[in-house]
Amino acid sequence: MIRTTTLLALAASLLAGCAVPEARLRSGLIRAGLPKPLSACMAERMVDRLSLKQLMRIADLPYAGGAESVDQFLHRVRALGDAEILGVTSSSAALCATGLAG
Repeated sequence: MIRTTTLLALAASLLAGCAVPEARLRSGLIRAGLPKPLSACMAERMVDRLSLKQLMRIADLPYAGGAESVDQFLHRVRALGDAEILGVTSSSAALCATGLAG
């Protein structure tokens, strides 16, 4: 029989595991030049739609001075050559920028 404390510890570790990729992605989007509120909204949506490997690829995009616009950032994402990453990133950017995400 599993103890209640063991179950609580397991649940807490699972929840913490979700927060780390989202935080890393949010930081990566900010480093890439996207505004903090947009980055937070996009990361929240994207973390549920992409694999950990895909999230890491976006978070690690080179930022060379930062993107001056969402379009420039999406151009860099397109260069990754992953249609799923591009689709999720562009739809998240559009929904978050217009306030329709939620």
